[in-house]
Amino acid sequence: MWWLILAIICGIVAVTVLVFWRKWAAPWRQIEELVTQIGRGERPPTFLVDGGADAQRVGLALESIFARQQELDRQMAGRESGTQTILGAVQDGLLVVDARRRITLTNRTFEELFGLRGPAAGVPLLETVRHATLDWLIAETLRTGEAMRSELSLADSQTHSERHIEVNAVPIKNALDETTGAVLLFHDITELKRLDQIRSDFVANVSHELRTPLSILRGYVETLLDNPKPSREELARILAIMERHSKRLGLLVEDLLSLAQLESSNATLALSVVRVEELFNNVVRDWREKLAAKNLKVIVDVSPDASTLRADETRLQEVLYNLLENAVKYSREKGQIQLQAGRRGPETVLSVSDDGTGISKEDLPRIFERFYRADKARSRELGGTGLGLAIVKHIAQLHGGRVEAESELGKGTTIRVVLPTHP
Repeated sequence: MWWLILAIICGIVAVTVLVFWRKWAAPWRQIEELVTQIGRGERPPTFLVDGGADAQRVGLALESIFARQQELDRQMAGRESGTQTILGAVQDGLLVVDARRRITLTNRTFEELFGLRGPAAGVPLLETVRHATLDWLIAETLRTGEAMRSELSLADSQTHSERHIEVNAVPIKNALDETTGAVLLFHDITELKRLDQIRSDFVANVSHELRTPLSILRGYVETLLDNPKPSREELARILAIMERHSKRLGLLVEDLLSLAQLESSNATLALSVVRVEELFNNVVRDWREKLAAKNLKVIVDVSPDASTLRADETRLQEVLYNLLENAVKYSREKGQIQLQAGRRGPETVLSVSDDGTGISKEDLPRIFERFYRADKARSRELGGTGLGLAIVKHIAQLHGGRVEAESELGKGTTIRVVLPTHP
């Protein structure tokens, strides 16, 4: 009898334990597994939890939490993508550092400026970029809590030249007005510096070119004022010199006006079909006397596929005049000049070659600059304004083309004007 009672009690206890296990203990292990999967970012196969109503409510709450987490992840990914798109579109370099000068954010432009392989968030700036001026600028911005500005010089490994960068640093402050970092913008001003130098050189060169003939003219005017009755021979000599230098001034002014017109936004072309061989022959005819003075032989070579092109004939005539003037000027007695035209794909190439003194490799890249002379002493002795090749370059660019130069000292020079055949 006692054994039966004991068996019944044990059965009741076992059923109670089983019910308790299934209703309370087992669901919490399942809930723990759900929490672990959500923490890893994995989606559980189901949020249905076996057990009582409380455990099932916990499962439903976890499903809601998981859905909200996914929505937040999507929003953060969208914002991150938008931020990266904006940073990528910013042409200035961007650097954000914290108060300990650790990198918080960079964009691709900054990474390219300093040769970084990729983002370096969390890394001390000095471990990635070593530049004394930049380090000082950040330190002063963090110390003073005020915006600062400076300029950096960086070596460009691709062009083997120096790049000039303007840097603006702005402090980041919290609600207590404490400086917690700095934002720096890097703006490349290399081209502005170059243009400013060109402008300064241009003003200096114009002043120099004008000063010489004006000084000579003023000197002879003063001579005539001091001695109003010179001999006929002396007067003829003075007037001849004054005429020569006044012509030089006139040519200089004409070339300056022509160059200014070509560089203006209002420059236009009167396009027409140009017969290249006829154009060459007309130019050679105009220069017959100067060619004969040095016994120069001229060869005109026009390939059949380059017999015509669409361009401004008056402008092309100006190009050939300037090129032929240089070829005659620097050719030796009894030398040879060649005018050629040929096709290069969709382009027509006009070239003027001579077998004269040539240009050094150091001077060759600069011959199309205004007033640049490879041999300054000889150029002024032979005359000219120093603007001819600059005018040639601008006329070619106005047609949508370009200029090329090839030369070797003692062996002559070839200048090519490459134009679209059908602009």
